[in-house]
Amino acid sequence: MSASEAELKINDLSSKINYHNDLYYQKSKPEISDYEFDQLLEQLNTLERQFPELKFPDSPTQRVGGTITKEFENVVHQYPMLSLGNTYSIEELKEFDARVAKGLDGDPFEYFCELKFDGVSISIIYENGFLTKAITRGDGVRGDDVTANVKTIRSIPLRISAKDIPIKFEVRGEIFLSKIAFAKLNREREDIGEETYANARNTASGSIKMQDSREVAKRKLDCYLYYLLGEAISVDTHERSIAKLEAWGFKVSPTYKKCKTIEEVKGYIDSWENERAQLPLDTDGVVIKVNNLEQQQQLGFTAKIPRWAIAFKYKAQSLSTRLNNIAYQVGRTGAITPVAELEPIQLAGTTVKRASLHNANEISRLDLRVGDYVFVEKGGEIIPKVTSVDVSQRKSDSIPVDYITRCPECGTELVRVEGEANHYCPNDKGCPPQIKGKIEHFIQRKAMDIDSLGEKTIAQLFELNLIKTPADLYDLTKEDLTKLDGFKELSINNLLSGIEKSKQVPFESVLFAIGIRYVGKTVAEKLAKHFKTMDALMAANYEALLAAPEVGEKIAQSVVAFFNNEENKKEIERLKNAGLQMESSRQEPEKLSNILDAKTFVISGVFQKYERDQLKDVIIANGGKVLSSISGKLNYLLAGENMGPAKLEKAEKLGVKIISEEEFDGMLAGHSAS
Repeated sequence: MSASEAELKINDLSSKINYHNDLYYQKSKPEISDYEFDQLLEQLNTLERQFPELKFPDSPTQRVGGTITKEFENVVHQYPMLSLGNTYSIEELKEFDARVAKGLDGDPFEYFCELKFDGVSISIIYENGFLTKAITRGDGVRGDDVTANVKTIRSIPLRISAKDIPIKFEVRGEIFLSKIAFAKLNREREDIGEETYANARNTASGSIKMQDSREVAKRKLDCYLYYLLGEAISVDTHERSIAKLEAWGFKVSPTYKKCKTIEEVKGYIDSWENERAQLPLDTDGVVIKVNNLEQQQQLGFTAKIPRWAIAFKYKAQSLSTRLNNIAYQVGRTGAITPVAELEPIQLAGTTVKRASLHNANEISRLDLRVGDYVFVEKGGEIIPKVTSVDVSQRKSDSIPVDYITRCPECGTELVRVEGEANHYCPNDKGCPPQIKGKIEHFIQRKAMDIDSLGEKTIAQLFELNLIKTPADLYDLTKEDLTKLDGFKELSINNLLSGIEKSKQVPFESVLFAIGIRYVGKTVAEKLAKHFKTMDALMAANYEALLAAPEVGEKIAQSVVAFFNNEENKKEIERLKNAGLQMESSRQEPEKLSNILDAKTFVISGVFQKYERDQLKDVIIANGGKVLSSISGKLNYLLAGENMGPAKLEKAEKLGVKIISEEEFDGMLAGHSAS
């Protein structure tokens, strides 16, 4: 493909992606599937890697990340991001109203009310319509530059094309993880044996400061904008500035309201106290602002807070109910999760019968006893949690909870790995929930994608002794499936067709599906790309695994242990014989030049400009070869920051030329590194 052809294709793809992105995130009317959208993005990404000079500053590929930031630059805010005064009391709110009236010398005024979202404050600067900088709140005077990470949030425009925008302006908002995105993230972590996150707000905060923007993109962060700043913005009220944000394409929560009196403000607060539980994200209060901007200036500021705004905080609803029992659930990885079984109560608009207890440490901290009256909160949690015990109602003969020592499903003695909070059942080949969980993991959309097979059908097949491992699925016959309740000719054919179709699922999905602990979808993709075949991965030792992108000690140890298990090897062989894809079908990058012909490289460390996978593509596209280990025949060790000292020592000992990222770019430009 020529550069002119590539430019036309890039323009076309960018236009399509921006169109569908707007439909999905701003208008909530998607026309294509997530998969089709991702395919468009991947096509654009591939073209931009081959023709980097054609990449636009607002390219949609920035949504998928790729920038590595080891240290976030500290930036001074042009307009300080001040805190707000808080109150939990309507009386104090009326006192605030009286102070505003006095400060305005009796002139009429009105309020603008917005829900206070439980997220991470962000300041975003646009110049000539382009997003140029995104800064965290920090201490209010200065914050961290997280621009690369914020660009991955698809609801935040990379470019504003409206005609009435100033040359430079600033918007402020709240970055958050929706309840659905947070629950999905925790399910994925639980699925691969990782500890789950405690709450959405802290997870969003940690996500926005991750070093790899590609990982940030996968978190599905979102953002509501609520403030417009700048020297050439022709608005006289906060209400009109919000209208401008909406007109320019920013995502604004439609929950705001203009109120003429403090009584109307109270009505707004009351109306949302329970209704907010139905929103897609967590809220913890209401922000009340004087609407007129000139009046805001007249009221001014104290040393720390504006006099024209205040936050009313809802008290976290906490109710007491009886702890009837503690149930213990067994997950796919064998992790044991204790769950409080409660006397049903109405909490934040829903009936609560169960609440999370997390692990043995939490039960010990609370000093729980069955029969206790416990306080339960929803707060920022997806699942209600027990926060404390009402000791005043405790019976004198109550007995502290003894955490179980054997699996509640199969009776195997539990184990607890040093440094981990959870107990585990090690009987992964004989414990029913683990067996069924592994098959449920295997058939999910991100894995083998057998959509005609569900949890209930798997349970039936297991009870009929027709499946014990994922490989058994490929031995199922029509006769077997006639034994299932409710299965007729059509449903039997659909299931067999779905199983047969799964044989075409790519290798990286198969690798994720087999359920190696700590190997999520991303790591599976990296391993598949690095090793290319299942046989090569199975033969890899600990050191070879550490050389792969995204693989640390914990993952490397888990992969080695998995393939050292004879039963796992037999399972892989059965899947291979069934016809599953055991080799990567990923195409090598298009050849761009011969400038690196006959040159070999080992890549190690973290780089400013490239991801390691991108470096590999660039080397191959320019005629070079990437090796996995250092030997005397190697030409170059391409060294980034934080590379392993053992590699460096070996390269120096063997006299291998060590080059930096800058020297590598010089080689591509035709300058010798020797």
